[in-house]
Amino acid sequence: MSRSNPQKTLLQLVGVVVLMGGLAWASVPFYSWFCKVTGFGGETNVAEAGSDVILDQTVKIRFDGSKDRDMPWEFKPLQQEVELRIGETGMAFYEAYNPTDRPIAGQASYNVAPYSAGAYFTKIACFCFTEQILQPGERVEMPVTFFVDPEIVDDPEAKFVHTITLSYTFYQIDLPEGYAALDQQADTKLN
Repeated sequence: MSRSNPQKTLLQLVGVVVLMGGLAWASVPFYSWFCKVTGFGGETNVAEAGSDVILDQTVKIRFDGSKDRDMPWEFKPLQQEVELRIGETGMAFYEAYNPTDRPIAGQASYNVAPYSAGAYFTKIACFCFTEQILQPGERVEMPVTFFVDPEIVDDPEAKFVHTITLSYTFYQIDLPEGYAALDQQADTKLN
């Protein structure tokens, strides 16, 4: 019977911890890539222009807005839903308001439901593509331009979708490097 070497056991445990940490770190970008490729989780597509084909069949697009519990902004869609022909370009607006006395940076994540429609919901322009910075008391309207790809009618799982929900959740992020220093300098000059 051989005894286990304590140093070998410790190295194995450290190796397992490092491996698990690496897998946890890589899981978010891998999942994001997987969703973009497959449309799983309601991940949408991005295009530079609208569809060349517009069908007579219509689809309702519902809008939802929420925020992370630590996000101090107010955030909501300005319309509840629109009805468009499949392939037609639509535009909707969301409103964000910073009620605090300091600049706040935010980034929106999005989701499309039902999941089977995610691969066919295509954004042309969206506030979610970049971080947003709102000054104290600032209120903004943020557009999203989109269309539903006509290929949805050929998908056995998605062709019967009549309503698609586009949801955004805003999260607070760190202000860009140097931004806080610029804000402090401006406050100093005003006082």
